[in-house]
Amino acid sequence: MFLQSPGEEAAPAVGAAAFAGRSEAGEATVEFEDFVRASLPGLLRYAHALTGSPHDGADLVQTVLEKVGSRWGKLMRQNVDPQAYVRRAIANAHVSRWRRRRREVLVDEFPERADLPADRLDGEPVWQALAELPPRQRAVLVLRYYEDLSEAQIAAALGISTGTVKSQASKALAKLRASLSSVEGSDR
Repeated sequence: MFLQSPGEEAAPAVGAAAFAGRSEAGEATVEFEDFVRASLPGLLRYAHALTGSPHDGADLVQTVLEKVGSRWGKLMRQNVDPQAYVRRAIANAHVSRWRRRRREVLVDEFPERADLPADRLDGEPVWQALAELPPRQRAVLVLRYYEDLSEAQIAAALGISTGTVKSQASKALAKLRASLSSVEGSDR
């Protein structure tokens, strides 16, 4: 309590608004932590299926959650579906990384290659065929058949129309069928 001389007005409570903002920020942080705790296993599976690598998938999820966490309070005030928002952010980040890595870099000599342990799914024909799909088609198939989302949910998650979801799924399935039939034909 502040001491006050007779005739002086009491000083207003400094920082009352700041304390209210901190409690809102603290509440948003707790909500975000709860969301991450509940959603992380599914997001990691989704990113792994999307990237083809558990390590790249985990990096992708971490990057996206860092960005989403910094604006969690704002997103919740806008009544955004957090699952759809994060899935869409993961898909967009994956496409952006894919585009950046696709650029050709010329070197004089081949870099030394470390022998890394192979992923247990590397030799699987379906996994290889899925890895060869363009990022959007792959995202649509993963969301449809791995995450079991409806076309409307996929459209919302990726920010595309349901017609685009249908056409991308159709094209992707046709490519998978062609790829797998060529593998089947070579086994005979």
